[in-house]
Amino acid sequence: MAADARDPLTAMETRTDASTRALPAPEPLPLADTSTPYDLPPPAVHGCWYPSVDPGGRYVAFICDRAGVPQLWTGPVDGEEVRLLDADPHPVTEVSWSPDGRWIAYTTAPEGGELTRVLCVRPDGTGRHLLAGGEPGTSARLGCWQHDGSAVAVTVTDSAPSGQPLPAHPGPAGVSHPARRAGRDGRAVLLEPGRPRPGPAGGAGSGRTVSAEEPEARALSAYLVDPEGVAAPVLLASERGAANQRVCDLSRDGRFALVYRGPRGRREALVVRTGDRVVTSTLPVADGDPWVGGFSPDAGTLWLRSDGGREHAALVAAHLDPRGHLLGTTVAAERPDCGLELLALGRDGRRAVLAWNVRGVSELETTVLTAASPPGGGPAGVPSPRPAPAGAARTVELPHEVVTRIAPTADPDAPVVALSGSRRHPGVWWLPHGLPLRTPWSSRDEDAFPAGRTPVRPMPMSPVARDGLTLGGWYYRAPGRSPGEPAPCVLHLHGGPEEQERPVLEPLYLELLGRGLDVFAPDVRGSSGHGRSFVDADLGTGRFDAINDVADCAAHVMVRGLADPRRMAVMGRSYGGYLVMASLVWHPDLFRTGVAVCGMSDFATFFAGTEPWIAQSAAHKYGHPEHDRDLLRSLSPMSRVDALRAPVLAVHGEHDTNVPPGESEQFVRAARERGLEAELLLLRHEGHDFRRADNRRLFRRTAADWMERHLAD
Repeated sequence: MAADARDPLTAMETRTDASTRALPAPEPLPLADTSTPYDLPPPAVHGCWYPSVDPGGRYVAFICDRAGVPQLWTGPVDGEEVRLLDADPHPVTEVSWSPDGRWIAYTTAPEGGELTRVLCVRPDGTGRHLLAGGEPGTSARLGCWQHDGSAVAVTVTDSAPSGQPLPAHPGPAGVSHPARRAGRDGRAVLLEPGRPRPGPAGGAGSGRTVSAEEPEARALSAYLVDPEGVAAPVLLASERGAANQRVCDLSRDGRFALVYRGPRGRREALVVRTGDRVVTSTLPVADGDPWVGGFSPDAGTLWLRSDGGREHAALVAAHLDPRGHLLGTTVAAERPDCGLELLALGRDGRRAVLAWNVRGVSELETTVLTAASPPGGGPAGVPSPRPAPAGAARTVELPHEVVTRIAPTADPDAPVVALSGSRRHPGVWWLPHGLPLRTPWSSRDEDAFPAGRTPVRPMPMSPVARDGLTLGGWYYRAPGRSPGEPAPCVLHLHGGPEEQERPVLEPLYLELLGRGLDVFAPDVRGSSGHGRSFVDADLGTGRFDAINDVADCAAHVMVRGLADPRRMAVMGRSYGGYLVMASLVWHPDLFRTGVAVCGMSDFATFFAGTEPWIAQSAAHKYGHPEHDRDLLRSLSPMSRVDALRAPVLAVHGEHDTNVPPGESEQFVRAARERGLEAELLLLRHEGHDFRRADNRRLFRRTAADWMERHLAD
């Protein structure tokens, strides 16, 4: 790899100049204990996810929303007694039990926003304290534990400038403005017609790596932090202008760290020597789940989920010499028509649990890790076609369609997994010797649907785009509708764009189906789960084709007689929200209405207002805000807003610093100026993801009311 502006071999070496100086080490901050035994019966409908298991394999730390917000809980794999470890209202997003069992580290999102924090608490709920992310404007990400449990890795960002609660982003003529926080009463507010709102930041931002004098070039630094607060934090890596950084594993002897970095579509795994922070090897890895792999017990093999030089991600063995340099790679497990989605190494480093994404449905297997000698010849970092000898793989039957998380236990044949499916809320299952057992504190399948709602198993669909590309998706037919009756239909578009539509229980779809509306949830180009070429098919001018894919998907269900051409609507969140606005202005006569959730309406203002590390990552996917300015302008819905004909509802979280609320505000304002019906639902205490149960209900009902009214005969 040539040494250039994005070369980690250059960027992450130890330096003393200001442009690469590491951030101040995080300082633990004691917090009040808020844990409590929870003996109240849970609501029938609740979700449990993101499990992490104690060293003995009998207790699980997990995230659950039974109290209305995702919080940290513990419970036995085979008992009903649960304990709430952190009663604060800040949503919990990640959980990790230490290998020695003494601590549980977890990530929270204050006010639901993107500026997360990492905390630690003992399994009995005592000793809760903040590890990183407490400074104004900073963000912290949870990494792996040392194998002896003595320290946990965290990645922290620069703090905000003095006096500013959130990072400043450049506006017109270099003027900075802090990210806005709403000062309203109540849980949420609909923007009334004609009410003036502050305008979004103008000017074009930048997703590039810039000099230290430019305030948007903030750094990411990874540390090993002692949860006891006795030993000083140890710096592992630091990179200015980075798009992403997470420490995924440490070798058992502590000499090497596996660091995940890079923008979307160009993720990399770095082997970093902890003694001098020199990068010894760089390998391509797949997008998706950031926990991409780990070291063998002797650190002679690095196991990775990689799609480098491949159409689909596979399990790759990277062979390392004693100094961490790459000797070569072999493919240990692969499938010809689908990719490896989740990889979890066993506690002993000799077994692995693999989850394959087979046309949107998960297939789970356990395997023995047996690495072959490295092949001669092939280029470093590119998997060789010659496979390593694999141990016997055993398929594990699943009661539901999708695995979202794998948590190994002390018994390699008894992992704990988080499952979701079209007929259940997210739950945690124990798989002793392949027998799937639902944890007693997860929702029962029979409680998944509210009264009056009928289960709907979606039909897989394969629309063909106008250029011949085969797309994917799932169609949900409203209960009680005759097969030959064209229905009012909502086309729902997922985010990412690298996300994928999966057959999982989506409460929004239940709400729409209960109103007599069909739902078609397609995968347009750019989605994951269909191979690397499909993911990359929307790059550059290919995004115009992605916008046309939306119209082609609508045409597909119309031609098949499922959807009524006179009563089609489009809805989506994040990138899907962008596609909603784009579809409404590129195909103004196709949809009767649209609901855009947390979508980008103008790429210039998006890059100017988003978090700097998000801009770094987004520039590869959407285009560089300076070099590709003309392309981004032509792809922005605001550039064609005069073509808008349909009424539109926009929904946004007030603390969204990923896609700032101004993106929805300016589109709604422009629609009203053209005499169209347009509303904005701004949700209190939410960021880019809506995590609180009351806000999610309000969002679903508001969106369904809007759709039902505008799709009526």
